[in-house]
Amino acid sequence: MTAATHASPFPQVPDSADAVLDGLDPEQREVATALHGPVCVLAGAGTGKTRAITHRIAYGVRAGILQPSTVLAVTFTNRAAGEMRGRLRQLGAGGVQARTFHSAALRQLQFFWPKAVGGEVPRLVERKVQLVAEAAARCGVRLDRNELRDVTGEIEWSKVTQTVPADYPAAIAKSVREAPRSPAEISQIYAMYEQLKRDRGVIDFEDVLLLTVGILQDRHDIADRIRSQYQHFVVDEYQDVSPLQQRLLELWVGDREDLCVVGDASQTIYSFTGATPDHLLNFRVRHPQATVVKLVRDYRSTPQVVHLANGLLAQARGRAAEHRLELISQRGPGPDPVYTEYGDEPTEAEGTARRIRDLIASGVPASEIAVLYRINAQSEVYEQALADAGVPYQLRGAERFFERPEVREAGVALRGAARAGGNDPLLDDAADLPSQVRAVLGTKGWRPEAPAGSGAVRDRWESLAALVRLAEDFAGAREGATLSDLVAELDERAAAQHAPTIEGVTLASLHSAKGLEWDAVFLVGLTEGMMPITYAKTDEQVEEERRLLYVGVTRARLHLTLSWALSRSPGGRASRRPSRFLSGLRTGSAVTAGQRGAAGGAGGIERGVAARRKHRGPVRCRVCGKTLTDGGEMKLMRCEDCPSDMDEALYERLHEWRAVQAKVTGQPAFCVFTDKTLMAIAEAVPSTESELTGIAGVPARKIARFGADVLTICAGQELADVEGED
Repeated sequence: MTAATHASPFPQVPDSADAVLDGLDPEQREVATALHGPVCVLAGAGTGKTRAITHRIAYGVRAGILQPSTVLAVTFTNRAAGEMRGRLRQLGAGGVQARTFHSAALRQLQFFWPKAVGGEVPRLVERKVQLVAEAAARCGVRLDRNELRDVTGEIEWSKVTQTVPADYPAAIAKSVREAPRSPAEISQIYAMYEQLKRDRGVIDFEDVLLLTVGILQDRHDIADRIRSQYQHFVVDEYQDVSPLQQRLLELWVGDREDLCVVGDASQTIYSFTGATPDHLLNFRVRHPQATVVKLVRDYRSTPQVVHLANGLLAQARGRAAEHRLELISQRGPGPDPVYTEYGDEPTEAEGTARRIRDLIASGVPASEIAVLYRINAQSEVYEQALADAGVPYQLRGAERFFERPEVREAGVALRGAARAGGNDPLLDDAADLPSQVRAVLGTKGWRPEAPAGSGAVRDRWESLAALVRLAEDFAGAREGATLSDLVAELDERAAAQHAPTIEGVTLASLHSAKGLEWDAVFLVGLTEGMMPITYAKTDEQVEEERRLLYVGVTRARLHLTLSWALSRSPGGRASRRPSRFLSGLRTGSAVTAGQRGAAGGAGGIERGVAARRKHRGPVRCRVCGKTLTDGGEMKLMRCEDCPSDMDEALYERLHEWRAVQAKVTGQPAFCVFTDKTLMAIAEAVPSTESELTGIAGVPARKIARFGADVLTICAGQELADVEGED
């Protein structure tokens, strides 16, 4: 079992309980066979914790020791719960409930509310932020967008730590948190928010947990009924449990001991939501008879990546650091991590895009590459750089796959074709399942080749193409599979939110990357003020930032690049410093004061440069003279709000020319030039290659390929016919 080997999306169901244990290492097997009493699994990154706990449940079910309906597995995201349900189904334990804390609590609340309270459960508030804004306005407090988000976060933290409005000022004084506004003001807004909810008969997600806890505490008959239903509990990512979730878990379990928890204190990265690793670290204190198993064999990452990850944690301090797990890679050697320093952020983005393009050319699938950053605001410059480099990408956190309109339409069409069977003329020439799916989805916009262009058309095609690839994998794994079988598989995947893979480089924040992995990972923007983030003031907050970087490092299987830029914009003052967390890890750096036990890391430093921007000064708006830092504005050479002098007719001609080029070259239109670049050209109307070079988004390789055409169009001249060109 190695991380280098990608598992089939449709593995064969084990034919016996003992077969469920096949392929597990000794520690994983210990987890899988420890079916009684409290069990605590301390699992490092990449050690197969989800594999261990799903095989534990499946082994218990297949051996007849556990009844599927009596097992409740809880985790923290719908994606993780869906993945767990999918794995259990593949292991022959499909009847087990795997849910998030909120999902399980909401289900129980809806069922028992009529008996415990009467009537129907209050509806969930759709936009909490809007209600908080109204509460603030009623209190005479004006909040900007960032303050509104932060105050909403404070209310959520207060509720999961079971802090009422009147106690908020005292609670914040005792904590290491820094209130975004006066504690008295937040307390007042919090109280008004609660009042508005009561007046309108609505509840929020935190109320779902609070109300369920209240009912179970007050109604012992209901608590006993839930305990008779669920007798075995498994909690994944236990280091992220909040005090409120821990209380709910205690009420579910009662005085029994059939509880298995899994976690890693070194991956605690959600303390701002009230999460704390204390419940994991104190598990043995609360359960002295607990079986404790440590998983440290890393099947995901190469020794080089693991060495860096271990070295990063070796410098950590605090209680979580005292319980860190030293990972041991089970893979063969790979390339050393690469450290790259750039002059400015756009150059860093361009350098990253070039490396990604080279990786894809060497055979690494785009879907196996990720660019991870600290905050979402960092994504735009990488979106632009990847588009300029002709590299497809997807933003993590977008709409759920099975909720996309085109996927729903495809499901309806496939279901109709399955019902019609041999009577559907669409399937007359389709010899096998994949060809049947291609025929049906062809009526919804799927084509063998990706469409020229980006945006909605390309997104729709990518969704349909993902379904076609899924059908091909399904047919290869299930001999004789029919269209009806595939429709049933899609229904099960939709229920589990188990989406197929979409080809494209992933852009994601470090927080949203938790639980995922890729062959190649680029950790970008690693400067002081961003990593650790500038508002991490206390030692505890700084250590959480270190753990966040550790999570990023351990997402990589094979290739790992860490980079930073010395200034924000081209020509800016090089005042930034690389993250303190890299000290002692990269060649030539020393361990900073207060750090200890640094492990060496091979790889050295590469200084990245951009072919054109090496000597460029600050980019200024050509209308008002303001220094530009936004990637889109830098392309236009003006502020978004400043008046445009774009030649509309020229823009249309460039747009038409781009469509032809995209068709000829067989690539999306945005890979020729993005819309913003075309606008910049139409505004500048360059007459020479030198003037064209001065436009952001027009690198030397594109000038060599498209420069003559662009200048001809800008001069108002006709182009020669390009039909048949390479």
